[in-house]
Amino acid sequence: MRPWEIWTCDFADAGLHPAVIFTNPRLLERVDIEHADVLFCRTLRGPMKRELGPGQVVLDRADGLDWQTLCYCHLLHLVPKSALKDRRGIVSRERQRQISQELLRFF
Repeated sequence: MRPWEIWTCDFADAGLHPAVIFTNPRLLERVDIEHADVLFCRTLRGPMKRELGPGQVVLDRADGLDWQTLCYCHLLHLVPKSALKDRRGIVSRERQRQISQELLRFF
């Protein structure tokens, strides 16, 4: 498990969705730390029909996903590491830059 990887996460209030890991790699390696910070994502089944809102970035096949996926960058979620299942891909360098810019705008 590493930063920028995309995993399926079982969010307590939303169910299974893609999530981008956004925790320091040293913290991810520690067994005494049971949680990770992630960005919530939502799969889009079909073409996007609106403009991106503030704090949103679209991920796709370049990031290892089968469908276009909306990544919400305005809020970090703290989830148990055990809720992260099935590594799905890794965010491309270009999308890492876009997500970082959106995070800076909000934080």
